[in-house]
Parts: sequence; C-alpha cells; structure tokens
Amino acid sequence: MPNNRLLAKEEVATYSGMLLDAALEQGGAERVLEVREQLDFVLRTYRGNADLREALGNPAYSPEQRHTLAVNVFDGIDPLAVSVIAVMAERGDLDKLSSTVNAYRNAAEEKLGVAVVDVTTVVALDDHLREVITEKLSADLGKKVVLREHIDASILGGIIMSTNGKRIDASVASELEHARIVLKEENDGGEC
Repeated sequence: MPNNRLLAKEEVATYSGMLLDAALEQGGAERVLEVREQLDFVLRTYRGNADLREALGNPAYSPEQRHTLAVNVFDGIDPLAVSVIAVMAERGDLDKLSSTVNAYRNAAEEKLGVAVVDVTTVVALDDHLREVITEKLSADLGKKVVLREHIDASILGGIIMSTNGKRIDASVASELEHARIVLKEENDGGEC
C-alpha cells in the first residue's frame, strides 16, 4: 500500500500532467507557456493571501462550495488553470498547489526542450541585448531559452537571472550589499 508521501506525489503528477496534456492539445508550446504564466500568478496570489488560503481549505465548506469559490476568485484567469485549481480546492488538495506548479514548470520545460529564464533589469532589454543573453544562455544550458523579463528599479543596475532554482545576481544592489558586508567585517576587528 502506498504511503502518504507517494500518494501526494502521484496526485501532484496527475494534476500537472493533466494541465500539460490539455495545454499541448489546445495550442502547443505557446499555450503551455501561457498556462505556466497563469499558474505562477495563481500561486503568488494564493501564497500572498492568508484569508484566501483559509477559505479555500476550510473543511466547513462543502467540496462544491470550495470549487465554486475557487472558480469565482480566479475568474479571468486561464480557464484550463482554473478548472484544475477548482478540482484541487474541491478535494482539499490546495496544499499541493506549489508542488503542482513546480511539477508543471519542470515537465513543460522538459517536454518543450526549453529553459525559461527569469531576467530582471532596471530598464527593458533592447532587441540586441535580448539576443545576446538568449544566445549565451542557450549555449550554457544546452537548450533553447525563453526569457521572462522583469523590471525592478530596486536592483539599481546590472542583471539578475534565474532558472530552475539557480540564480545569478549581478545587480548593483547585491554588489553594494556585498561591499557593505566586507567593510563591516574588516571594521569589526577592534582597530581604530
């Protein structure tokens, strides 16, 4: 008899697999990446709202009520993503949402033979820089690269790139923080 951990892993694989298969059937690679974006948004929303997590996981609500609540809360989100999230809410499985989204990301990238790389800069990338970054990352990763671009003025300059839990932070903000730490350590030696 499978243990709870194995059962949870199978449920996550089922949810993510259903999403991936349906997205591929509906529109191929482009559709898969669209659903990925929507799932990321849903996960951020779910994680960032304690009241929402409590309501969607509340055992006092019937499964049908949790299903309806999920559909209503995520109205306007991709219907494919909403349908699976509503089923997860109905079954009380939203504690597996993060694992499901991660499994979908990994399976989608593997199936498409791509690596989705989040790139954060202070200003929007121009076409030349986008091409240079894409070519370099494709060579390094051995896969076709799809960039998800973000703008964040707080990094002050430079670039932050991340994919599959790996992160390269070449931002001015991180360099300044590193310099601050080094200077503090050197000045903590008791010397005047």
